[in-house]
Amino acid sequence: MSLISQPFILFVLNFLDAVLTIYWVRNGFASEGNQLMAHLLDIGVFPFLAVKIAVGSVAALVLWRWGNLRLAKYGLAIALAIYISLMGVHFFTGLFAFGFISDNFVANLSHWTQSLFAFFF
Repeated sequence: MSLISQPFILFVLNFLDAVLTIYWVRNGFASEGNQLMAHLLDIGVFPFLAVKIAVGSVAALVLWRWGNLRLAKYGLAIALAIYISLMGVHFFTGLFAFGFISDNFVANLSHWTQSLFAFFF
């Protein structure tokens, strides 16, 4: 994958995260986990989206400009992994919101993940 496309993918995932977060929060299916962003979303959609896009743009530009550095390559890989994981969370939120996953399944999954983390940590 080229150096230019990875920061672009990061920006697109950031934008998609913002749009999906607005949808889930405004429709009562989820809450914003970041308290600063939650406060901005309480103020309005535009401040939330503006800050989210600004942060994503700056991150993508920095990673594009200094992408040849080893630290930037690792940072980009970690950021992409985090945002891809967030897309998985949004996917499961959508399945739950539209009734494809039951409350019982979510409770069992929560118990299973707590047990898994307790085992490792």
